[in-house]
Amino acid sequence: MRTSDALDLERGVFTKRSPRAVARSLKRSAERSDRRKSAPFRSAMSMLNFHINRAGRGISGAQRKVLDAAKDELRKLYGRKPHAGKTHARARAAKSARR
Repeated sequence: MRTSDALDLERGVFTKRSPRAVARSLKRSAERSDRRKSAPFRSAMSMLNFHINRAGRGISGAQRKVLDAAKDELRKLYGRKPHAGKTHARARAAKSARR
């Protein structure tokens, strides 16, 4: 059997329709994990980014927006400042408008 130091996530966490629900589930998983190697916030954000990057084009635009919004919700749950940069959706919209 192979083992991993990844978090044990709730089934279907990345298919939830609420950014807050996604963030709360990731936070819960990160804080309960005995196998994480960094702080809970970093572990949760890392799993979210990993999923977004791996899902790539296979993810719908609506679900992509939910997951991007979940990043900000995760930051709020941990008392971090919201991200100030462009989101993927705004960056893609700006890029397609230039074409």
